[in-house]
Amino acid sequence: MRARGRILSAALTVFLCACAAAPREDAAPAGRASAESAHAATAGSSLPQSADATSHDASFAGDQKNVATPSNSTNAKNANASATGSNATNPTAGTFERLNALQREANALKSMLAVYEFYRARHAQSQGGLRELIAQVLAATEAELGDYAAAAHTFPYGVAVVRGVPAPAPSPADFHAVDAAQAIATLATSRRIVLVNEAHHAAQTRVLTLALLPRLRALGFTHFAAEGLDERDRDLAVRGYPIDASGVYVREPLYGEIVRTALKLGFVVVPYESTTSGSDTAAREDEQARHLVERVFRSQPDARLFVHAGYAHVHKHGGYLDAEPMAMRLKRMSGLDPLSVDQTMLRPIDGRREYEGYRSIVQRFAIRSPAVLLSARSGNAWSLEPDYYDVSVVLPPPTQGIVGRPDWLTLAGTREVVPIDLDLSDEHLPCVIEARYAAEGAKAVPADRMLVERGKGQVVLFLRPGKYRLAAVDAKGHSVIDRELRVDAAKPAS
Repeated sequence: MRARGRILSAALTVFLCACAAAPREDAAPAGRASAESAHAATAGSSLPQSADATSHDASFAGDQKNVATPSNSTNAKNANASATGSNATNPTAGTFERLNALQREANALKSMLAVYEFYRARHAQSQGGLRELIAQVLAATEAELGDYAAAAHTFPYGVAVVRGVPAPAPSPADFHAVDAAQAIATLATSRRIVLVNEAHHAAQTRVLTLALLPRLRALGFTHFAAEGLDERDRDLAVRGYPIDASGVYVREPLYGEIVRTALKLGFVVVPYESTTSGSDTAAREDEQARHLVERVFRSQPDARLFVHAGYAHVHKHGGYLDAEPMAMRLKRMSGLDPLSVDQTMLRPIDGRREYEGYRSIVQRFAIRSPAVLLSARSGNAWSLEPDYYDVSVVLPPPTQGIVGRPDWLTLAGTREVVPIDLDLSDEHLPCVIEARYAAEGAKAVPADRMLVERGKGQVVLFLRPGKYRLAAVDAKGHSVIDRELRVDAAKPAS
């Protein structure tokens, strides 16, 4: 639990730092942290998590430092911030103490759903900086429960104003849009390290890493490192799949699928988060980089490394954090120049809080899936902030929902839409319905899960063809559904 708490605290710290340093854009509603702050904070604050699957703590908030929200935490560890909030000041230490006290209460609860209800109630009751921090933790919990739309609504922030001088806006006359995974794999051909970031509460930023894993493995990449992993899960490689105790962010189904896929492909999976309790931003960034060098290149000097991190941890230049970011230190320690990829800046958020040029790029290049813009002349990738990262990924805005869930959950058509009919009594609501691979244990991170708040009707899960164990559990931990489920591949249209 303590380790998990460190992770959330670190993330919150990062988030807050970013916000504090960011210029003010438009006032965010009181109690809302900006997405960019969260972006930076999470990236900087993922610490090892405890075995308690229900624990959330200030680490997450610290990683939110890159996001522009009304407040930033003094503990913020990852500052990728632009302020879209009322004031770009850090929450007081007392605010973090109150959040940590709430986290201790949440850790004593028996289910993820109970934790969700706890934070939702506290969020509604809170004000100011505390409400902003709780919003980040609540959004991450909603993502873990498969309620991705709610997560985006709870924490609708991003980096609206860049820290440095942005690159000139790309023109269709000079650039063309290419599938992001394909383009990055090509750019990675001569690289030894590839870094891709995520926004911790936005699971859409995990789809690209899933698509890159087989491509980079085919290129000879040997190691996969994930910020969200808890190094105390020593049986991960032998077991072959993640469990709740494998890491805080890993409990979200797509993150779990990332770890599961990396193991199946034969990657050496490496946890690298800082394990020093109470470390400041500089110490955390330094320890992350050191862990990567020691755990990858020291034992295998010719290794090739793929890293999935949060927000500004992948930056090759300082400015969004209050210390040199992990990637900058890793480059110096290893002597290798990483390919740094950002997908947190140009993504759909709230129209008033997105980067101002995002919608224009989407329209001009007809972006319908994650894309990279390549120069027609040189073949180089366009980066919004070339001093900070090498490649900007443009994520598409949502197009159509499938029974209230985003269509990107099909993972480019590799997963089937599986309708589940419900007939539940009110005493079991809300509940969580989830499908685990039949060959995995009861503690495995599910292939997909969904928060259910209405007892009648239909919900959908997104699952690959195969055999599963379907279960539903209410907030009291009572089993509502427990049965086998088989998913067949859809027949091609005639």
